[in-house]
Amino acid sequence: MAEETKTRDGEIDLAHFQQLIENGKLEDFRTEFLSHHPYDQATFYEKADYDTRQLLYQFLSPQEMAELFEAIEVDDDDYEKLFEEMDPAYATDLLAQMYTDDAVDILNELSKDQVAGFLSIMEEDSAQQIKNLLHYEEYTAGSIMTTEFVAIPKNSTVRSAMNILRNAATNAETIYYVFVVDEQKKLSGIVTLRDLILSEEDALISSIMNNRVVSVSVGTDQEEVARIIKDYDFLAMPVVDHQDHLLGIITVDDIIDVLDEEASDDYSKLAGVTDMDTFDRNPFSAAKKRLPWLILLTFLGMMTANLMGLFEDILDQVALLAVFIPLIAGMAGNSGTQALAVAVRGIATGDIEEESKVKLLFREAGTGLITGIVCGLVVIGLVYFWKGELLIGMLVGAAVFSSIFVATLGGSFIPLLIHRMKIDPAVASGPFITTLNDIISILIYLGLASMFLSSL
Repeated sequence: MAEETKTRDGEIDLAHFQQLIENGKLEDFRTEFLSHHPYDQATFYEKADYDTRQLLYQFLSPQEMAELFEAIEVDDDDYEKLFEEMDPAYATDLLAQMYTDDAVDILNELSKDQVAGFLSIMEEDSAQQIKNLLHYEEYTAGSIMTTEFVAIPKNSTVRSAMNILRNAATNAETIYYVFVVDEQKKLSGIVTLRDLILSEEDALISSIMNNRVVSVSVGTDQEEVARIIKDYDFLAMPVVDHQDHLLGIITVDDIIDVLDEEASDDYSKLAGVTDMDTFDRNPFSAAKKRLPWLILLTFLGMMTANLMGLFEDILDQVALLAVFIPLIAGMAGNSGTQALAVAVRGIATGDIEEESKVKLLFREAGTGLITGIVCGLVVIGLVYFWKGELLIGMLVGAAVFSSIFVATLGGSFIPLLIHRMKIDPAVASGPFITTLNDIISILIYLGLASMFLSSL
């Protein structure tokens, strides 16, 4: 029966479960619905209307709904609406049943009044765990860590460690890594589940643990945490305070969310859009995100117009010069954007370290020099064969060469400079670099034309 409820791509058949709900077939619904993966359940919940969701709250326990919410993918702004439609006691139990880090992620999207209301009626231990994480700065290791982990004393035996693991496994987010602490709760080492299974029961944990543990501070940026987990292929990473007390762990599933979030954020900035995490069906919402950058770029574009106004006399005398302005500006913008993409990606992945930044600049300068010379020579030939004007061809070619060289160097230098100032380098967005390169390329082109006007 359960197989009949699946569509060809494995998702839940929305119409079938909708019918079970409407017909009040509670047992049939629960049997079939709960046999699906929580992600499929969450997909059904996201597509359901208000009335269907109200019935779901009656059919599913807070714990079952908590598993669903740990897999849900809705807009951040929608959480407030979803929790407003739930009974407060039901919503509180739901949050208490979730892993602490997931519950904190949701609470960060709710209003302060909602958060205070839920925490005031929540069981004290659960509320305190959530409060401990809520005060950490957003986008840091502390804000994404979970406190549901297994820690064992350094002086315990494998037998006692296995007993601790069995008792804690139900609530732990992962049991594949077991963290070892000393008497002061400081992180001392780590053992894997495999280590425990293969070791003698009377062996001391201190004799089998790995004491070379890679950890992160509670204030470490989440992007840096993601980079470390990716480099070391960890399933989980311990989070410590400045005295090495073990505070929590960050699991790989949370890091996947961070990587997706950071990639979306960087792409948004590179595209000159405030936020591209969600697909805007409302044109007013989409326009609100795009307008700030477009207005800024409009003012920068006015600088381009003013520059051309300064060289109006030259353009009047040699009208042919105006034909090549889009060509020069376009080639400069494209080469600058290419260099920008290389620099931003290198910074984001950590490939660019302090000692290699100078090498990057020299490499990009060399790249700009080579591409500028080749493109400049090609343009000289095209202009000569098209218009029969060798001098103008040489002028345009020189402008193309200079613009590409400067744009390539600027496209790599600007994000490095911004990163040095502790600002996200992705704000040096494609549209911003392109507009800036338009200004520089036109200034170079018409400046050269002014110098050689008498020859023309």
